[in-house]
Amino acid sequence: MTPPLHGLRTLVTQADTFMGPVLCEVLAEHGATVIASHHDVRHAQGVAAMAAAAGQVDILVANLAVPAPSSLATEASAQEWRDTFAAMVDPLPLLFQAVLPAMIARRSGKIIVIGSAAALRGVKRTSTYSAARGAQLAYVQSVGVEVAPHNVQVNAVAQNFVENPTYFPAEVQAMPKFQERLKREVPLGRLVSAREDASFVAYLCSAPANCFVGQVFPLCGGWVLR
Repeated sequence: MTPPLHGLRTLVTQADTFMGPVLCEVLAEHGATVIASHHDVRHAQGVAAMAAAAGQVDILVANLAVPAPSSLATEASAQEWRDTFAAMVDPLPLLFQAVLPAMIARRSGKIIVIGSAAALRGVKRTSTYSAARGAQLAYVQSVGVEVAPHNVQVNAVAQNFVENPTYFPAEVQAMPKFQERLKREVPLGRLVSAREDASFVAYLCSAPANCFVGQVFPLCGGWVLR
């Protein structure tokens, strides 16, 4: 049986951080030809170099993350705001513009943004981070409806309480207070595994998901419903 992503050239940004390693692994298992990028995509030069090295891109997985600032809104510095948006928001138009023209011309392509459910529910001391994640999701929704007539699908996964080394490393998971928090705040009662998350991304990259347009999918064990 032919795997669902057979031969599709799939570019994963920041492939060595956040969800990058497991995304590359699972997408390859689904048949994708994975292009694991380590380019700095905060600047146009880095994105241009990445695009030149990648060649044709059938699927872009925009995997962007920084450690979440935890300042009070009254104390968050202008530099914190600029740095967070520079890492997670400013790269998106550069990345999209690098791949969308060819996708539109071929009338085929997908972009998945790995976002955060922190944009969907208020959390204390995360105003800068949540604002940046919210901007990602708003951008996905707008571009998603814009390019849908060209048979290009743009969607986002808004995740939280997903196993990953950036926000929930092993040492955090081992803390009794964190385990208590999971049971108190997450209806699932545990972290979503990294492979569960990546498998859902692989589904969104496949043909059966062609019907989704500018959608934001919470993947957080029910956390946003609390």
